[in-house]
Amino acid sequence: MGRTAGYARVLESRIVNAIIQKIRTFDQVVVRKRHGTAFGVSGDPDLFGAIGGRHFEIEVKRPGEVPTVLQQARMAEWRACGAIVGCATSVEQALAILGLVR
Repeated sequence: MGRTAGYARVLESRIVNAIIQKIRTFDQVVVRKRHGTAFGVSGDPDLFGAIGGRHFEIEVKRPGEVPTVLQQARMAEWRACGAIVGCATSVEQALAILGLVR
């Protein structure tokens, strides 16, 4: 597909892995990758976990991409229940969502 919005096409899986590795360097944070299966819920964010006793959900996208309507609806459900929710295209954005910016 070439380039989008001035960014080289980075695989989403690389962004996910980088986010997970960085988050795991912090104490008292648990992060998991949600894998799509027949038992999962379509549209749920890619990463979930807990920080400081609060549940979080992070949708990961490539730079220039946005969540689908279904993904936005799932994130709204989690947010309405008190979870920390956001969409990240980089490690820095994920850390900001979780309030882990040093």
